Amino acid sequence: MKSRPVIGRSPVAMVMLAMIATVASLYVAGRLWQDSGNRVFLIGEIDRRTGQGHSAVTVDDNLKILTCRNQRKKLAQLEIKLDDVVNKGFVKKHPNSKGTVTRNSKRLLAVIGIVTGFDGKKNRDAIRKSWVPQGAALRKLEKEKGIVVRFVIGRSPKQGDGSDKAIEDENRMKNDFLILDKHVEAPGEVPQKVKLFFSHAADTWDADFYAKVNDNIYVNLDSLGTMLTAQLHQPHVYMGCMKSGQVFSDPKQKWYEPDWWKFGDGKSYFRHASGEILVLSRVLAQFISINRSNLRTYAYDDVSVGSWLIGLDVNYVHDGQFCCSFWTPGAFCSIVR
Repeated sequence: MKSRPVIGRSPVAMVMLAMIATVASLYVAGRLWQDSGNRVFLIGEIDRRTGQGHSAVTVDDNLKILTCRNQRKKLAQLEIKLDDVVNKGFVKKHPNSKGTVTRNSKRLLAVIGIVTGFDGKKNRDAIRKSWVPQGAALRKLEKEKGIVVRFVIGRSPKQGDGSDKAIEDENRMKNDFLILDKHVEAPGEVPQKVKLFFSHAADTWDADFYAKVNDNIYVNLDSLGTMLTAQLHQPHVYMGCMKSGQVFSDPKQKWYEPDWWKFGDGKSYFRHASGEILVLSRVLAQFISINRSNLRTYAYDDVSVGSWLIGLDVNYVHDGQFCCSFWTPGAFCSIVR
């Protein structure tokens, strides 16, 4: 029986096989090194953007955070329902000697946010000299009349620069600012700023009403307080100088609305309170706070606020005393030219 002949391997074939194996090994090693580098880069980017650094957040930690957020949301919703029950008369309201309903003595009447900017110091000083008291008088206003007043401002795009330091210095002297650390001051960002104000104010102060005011407005606090007190019996109140108006679709127009197409062929805004001064009841401010991440903004803050409320069961209160843009007999506000 003849054995099968053994086929020999030439030296050239062996060299070529070794070269191919070496190149393949180098290629695989290179890809693994590249993938490892990509993973390190991505982890670094995630840490940088989330601010977690090298902290280890476990699944249990995330579940606890989510549970706390859900509990807070449920508590706020229960408070809203309780207010609704009281306002609908299921819980008895106790009138005072004059037969009118008084507010909860432990709750503030109103929190007023005066929206201002880095270039608004002249207006702020004018307001301090006219209708916002200073120092002990400001605390007395809070304690005796239940009215909190703060100038509302965000942070500079270059945080910690001269603009931020100037505001911090001014606040150390006056102690009358609400600084929104999560808001960056920029043109066109006022609607977002107003949303954060209502959210922060509702989370910080327990009040019957929350008001947004521009920093070129003079307000008679006594008259405003009287008007708000008269509305304590009304649930879900949205107060102001109600208006509508044309929606401008031309980018060259001063009042251009980028989302003009959403307002229909008639190009007219829905009814909303003018931005000079507007007031929301406690329940509506809490609604904004709870849903802040899901509420979109439009080009203007007054339109944005109106859009958040348009689908809710809201009592619209139009009163000429809120119309500050033009002279109205009995108005408690006016524009400071």
